[in-house]
Amino acid sequence: MDGMIKVSYTIMCKNDVNIELTLNKLLENEKVMKAIKSEFATGLRNLALTSPHNSEVSIKSAKEVYELEVSKNDFADLLELAEEDARKNKRLKKECDGVELVDIVTID
Repeated sequence: MDGMIKVSYTIMCKNDVNIELTLNKLLENEKVMKAIKSEFATGLRNLALTSPHNSEVSIKSAKEVYELEVSKNDFADLLELAEEDARKNKRLKKECDGVELVDIVTID
């Protein structure tokens, strides 16, 4: 096959955070409630914080996305090639031991 593939990846580390919780659960936390009240309702009393829509809140580690281009013939080896690129560019640090593929785009 002719052509190239652009691969986007991030580095996975042991201390990465990925937490999902509801907005109501977040508003139940006393420290969060005090911080919101002190920021937006200073001096007011007897306030209740509620959320009409129980939306999800995600807390994730901010990641930098890296890219590399490979031949379409190397599709089966994309993960290995991304790991090799990370090692070659010294992106894998002490607590970071792998890569996560984020996106794969065909380039004509």
